[in-house]
Order: sequence, then C-alpha cells, then structure tokens
Amino acid sequence: MIERTQQTQRSKTKSIATLLLVALLSILSTRAAVYATQPPAEPAPSSAPSWEFDDEGAQEPGWREVAGAQALDLGLFAAFTVLAMVSFFRKSVPLKHVTFAAAVLYLGFAKSQLISIVNIFALVDWSLPIFKYSLAWYLLATFTVVSTVLWGRLYCGRVCSFGALTQLMDAVIPAKWRYDVPLKIERRASLIKYAVLGGAILYFIVTRDRLIYRYIEPFWMFSFHGSAVMWTGLAVLLVATVFVRNLYCRFLCPVGAALGLLSNLTVFKIKRWKECNTCKLCEKTCQWGAIQGPKIIKSECVRCDDCERLYLDQKKCPHWIIIKRRSDFTARPSAAPTT
Repeated sequence: MIERTQQTQRSKTKSIATLLLVALLSILSTRAAVYATQPPAEPAPSSAPSWEFDDEGAQEPGWREVAGAQALDLGLFAAFTVLAMVSFFRKSVPLKHVTFAAAVLYLGFAKSQLISIVNIFALVDWSLPIFKYSLAWYLLATFTVVSTVLWGRLYCGRVCSFGALTQLMDAVIPAKWRYDVPLKIERRASLIKYAVLGGAILYFIVTRDRLIYRYIEPFWMFSFHGSAVMWTGLAVLLVATVFVRNLYCRFLCPVGAALGLLSNLTVFKIKRWKECNTCKLCEKTCQWGAIQGPKIIKSECVRCDDCERLYLDQKKCPHWIIIKRRSDFTARPSAAPTT
C-alpha cells in the first residue's frame, strides 16, 4: 500500500514536470520561430553581454525616478525569491518544479538575467554596473552570494535558468536512458569546470575580451543571440544531457565552479546521522555526485533536497528504521513467568 502511494506520488510529480517542460519547450519553439523571421540582431558589445543593464543615459534622473522605473523588476524578483526559498525549506518536489518553471520563464526568457562569467570578469577589473540603475541585478547577485554562504549552491539548485531547464528534463526523461558516470571518472570530471573558470579569467586578464562567455556558457540561448555554430553546440550539449544528467552544471559551468569555491564557507550544513557512516542510500541517490560515504562534498552539492528528504523519511532511512525497531522491541511485553 505504501509502495503504491509512493508510485502514485512519483507519477503525479513526473506528470507536473512533463507539463511544465512541454509548456517551456512550446514557448521556446514559438520564440525561436519569431526570431527566425526577423533580421539577425547585432552582436552584444564586448563590454557586456545582452543580459546586463544599460549604464548610459542622457540625463541623471533622481533616485525616486530610478527606483520607480525598476519597481516592477524588484517586486517580481522578490516574489520569485520567496517562491524559491519556500520550495527549499518545505522540501516539496512539485513546488521545486514550479520554481524551475518560474526560473526558466522569468529569469531566463523574460529577463535573460543570470549570474555569468561576465560578472566575474567585471569583478576582476572592477567594472560592475552602476548601482542605482541595476538594483535588480545587485539584488540577484547579493542573494546568490548570501545564500551560497548560508546554505551552499542554492543558486545552482533553484535559481539558475539553464540548470532549472536541465533539471526539468531530468524529471521527465526515463531513468533507463541515463548513463551513470563511474565514480572515479565523475570525481575527475568535476574538476573540469574549475579549469574552465581559471582559463576564462586568465584569458580575460590577457585579452580583456568578454565575448569568450558565448563559447563557455549556454545562457545566451534565452535571448536568442547565438550563431549557427553556437546553436549546434547547444543542441549537442542538450542531447548529451539527456543521457548524462546535469552534464553542463556538474562538469563544465564556470559559475558553478566559482560558487563551489564559495560554498566551502557554508554555515548551515546538511544533517548526517551516525548510520551514514555505513549506509550508501543517499550516495546512490545523489544525482550530483556530492556525497561520498558520510561526507557531503559542499563544492558539488546544490541543495537539491533528495538526500534531505531521504534522511527525514522514516520508512526508508536506516536511522529511523533502527529507532523504530528498538522502540518496538522495548515495547514488546515480557514473557509471563512460569509456575
């Protein structure tokens, strides 16, 4: 009965994720068709990608005018943040998928606003956007840094539009299609993203060319500012993601590498039971390769909730099963004395 209920819940969750993904793909195909009928857009200037704010203006408006013009963006981002945090604290799979859809639609297609390697370039040469004209971006950046320090790579697991898209794909694609990367290869492959991060920063320091972002990040897909070569590369990446879950996020993303380094400062860590020293249930369940025995690898963990739901599950987690068996044994009536 319990197993049937769990299967029903999994079926409902998969149905929700399927509907969300179909809706997102429909929007994507519609926008792509519209874009195909328009003349090609001018390439983004070398100083900033398409998702950054325009820092120029003929006049200098006051703070009231500036804040008023950005009030809708600030309100929408605040609402999205509340949704993301509620889904995180409640550990609800359907609510997490709703957050993914909101991330793709709002931060992806509507705003084309993500944390990017370009922002790291701006930090390197201290050319960040002007604060009062970029309030929503600074709110996003502050949320990303603060949430990473508090809980780890929450941005990667809840907010990033591309990561949200691939995780929706993961919820829909049959598990039998998946290829589980051997643990030894996975550990080494996870270091590639740090090489990409270091190489990109070194390249920028030498050349001051920010357009390198187009070849190491797929985020431009949300604004449709890619060449034929770039779209082909994106298609290959998404097809590969069908078979190796979260491929880009786990092995190639420079922003994920940067947040992984920052996550070593995480304050609120995931709980572990003493039974985790020998139990491999969470390690086998983790889709990010972030669990090694009893140890959570903070730089790889994106707070996806899978292991947290498991160790709270009193019917699956050995910790609770052992407690229940001890309780049952203690409550067992002693044998009646013989006369």
